[in-house]
Order: sequence, then C-alpha cells, then structure tokens
Amino acid sequence: MNAKTPHPAIGGNWVSLLLPIAADDSIEFDKLGEEIDILIDTGVDGIYSNGTAGEFHNQTEVEFDCIQAMLAERCKASSTPFVIGACQPDPLIMLNRVRRAAALDPRAIQVILPDWWPLTTAEAIDFLKRAAEVADGIPLILYNPPHAKRVLAPKELSMVCAAVPEVIGIKLADGDGSWYAEARLYLSGLSLFVPGHHLATGTKEGVAAGSFSNVACLSPRGAQTWTVSMRNDIDAALDLERRICTFMDAHIVPFRQEFGYSNAALDKLLSAIGNWGPVGTRLRFPYRSIDMAEAVRLGRIARSKLPDLFP
Repeated sequence: MNAKTPHPAIGGNWVSLLLPIAADDSIEFDKLGEEIDILIDTGVDGIYSNGTAGEFHNQTEVEFDCIQAMLAERCKASSTPFVIGACQPDPLIMLNRVRRAAALDPRAIQVILPDWWPLTTAEAIDFLKRAAEVADGIPLILYNPPHAKRVLAPKELSMVCAAVPEVIGIKLADGDGSWYAEARLYLSGLSLFVPGHHLATGTKEGVAAGSFSNVACLSPRGAQTWTVSMRNDIDAALDLERRICTFMDAHIVPFRQEFGYSNAALDKLLSAIGNWGPVGTRLRFPYRSIDMAEAVRLGRIARSKLPDLFP
C-alpha cells in the first residue's frame, strides 16, 4: 500500500456520467466535457463514471481511459469528489481497469462481481481481495444490482465485505421493511447506496448513506436540493419521493417492462427529460434507444408533477 491521503466515508447525491453517443456510435468527447462542467456547476455531492448508465459494458479500454482522465482532471480542478467505475464482466479486464483508475486517485473505485458465471461466496471474497490489492489504498464500492448473476442478501454481503475491509460501500437495490431490518442488522458498518427514487425511505430507515441516483439523471440540481432537505424535513422529502415513484411507475418503468428497453436507456431518457445537458437518448449498438420525442412529451409531464425538482 502506498501513502495516499486517507479517504473519508462517502454519501449523498451522486450523479452518473452519461455518454453522449453520435450517430456513428462514437463517443462525443467534446459534449462529455461540457456535461462534466455542467454537473460540477450544479454542486452535486459527487460524480461517478461507468455505472450501468455509463455503458461500461460497451466501450474499449482506450475509451475507458479517456473518459476517466477527463473526469478526474475536471473534478480535481474544481475539488469535486468523483468515483470511477472499473466495472466489467471480465475479471482480468476489470482488475486492469481498477489498476489504471487507482492512479487517478478517485474517492473510491466501483466494481461488480465478474458475472459470466456466478461466483460462490469464497470466489467473491477472493476477487474483491485481489481488487483491493490492485486498488493500492483506494477504497472499493461493490455494485450488486438486481440484474447481477448473483444478488447477495444483506447477510451474504456482510460475510463478503467483512473479509475485505477495503470495501467501504455497496450500491444495491433495497426492499421492504424486513430487508431494511436485515440491512440494519448486518450492514451497519458500510455506506449503502439505495436507488435514487427510494433515498428518502432509505434515509428515514437509517440505512442509506446516499444514492448513485437515477433522480439525479433527471435533475442533478433538483436531486441535490431534495437530498439536503432530508436532513431537515423528512416528511416533505418522503412526499416528494412518493410523487417521484408515481411518475416513474406511470411514465418510465413501462419502457422496460412493456417494450424491453435497458436500464441505461431509461436513465438516458430521464436525462433528456430533464434537458440539463448535451447527452441525448442514444445508446451504443446493439442496444435500442428511446426516441427523443418521448423525452419532449414527458418533459412537460415531469415539470407539472415534480416542480420541486426543477427550480
């Protein structure tokens, strides 16, 4: 381990870096730089790259390096916290991404469990130990989404993370009251990041440290204001959460459940509805994108139903 500055625990409203994709499937790096500058200016708690919405599964290693270098340079210049997602289904590629990400000194590095074949608990521990070694003092955040090949329950997550203390946080889906009770019992020493549209509930339950947030895809500034409000008026924050969930269930989730669009397509749709930056709805081939006309149509509805998010 080297003698890097200690990294404090992280929490709050983290917004995803989304890739502006041209018609020829190239990444529009000029627009990506503009997007980073806009996000920095909104004053969010942090920016993270290469989550699902960042299409980590569909970029070359040269592109990966360019994205992370641009994010790190601009965030460091503005003292904006950033997390790099080194996620990749292939364990060797992911470990190499972790190594290169560590050199940029992010607040943390996000990883998934390799998932062509589901890992046993022992294999998951072995992988995370190796990732921690490669991360060279930078803490890890485990991303264990509902679509992972193996979704770990709170007790399983506790066993895995206890063996790898370099894992300081977990991005995961929450559940009902019994799930929150288990999370309090088994995961109290970790920073848990729940879905953005459940952040007020997670905060009230005393479980959520923050969110890598789909609500921030819709409105980075509005999501930041909402997150801060939870410290002072949780009841008002819960009321807004109910309205956010009603909007998502009525207007966003059907694109996945009825038409089969990916989660990344939904997050890019949210960004286009919010219309805060030059991202657009286009995904890289072979994934289908939601038409921009839908974003225009839903933009009016979002501002009518959720004016609190669009100050």
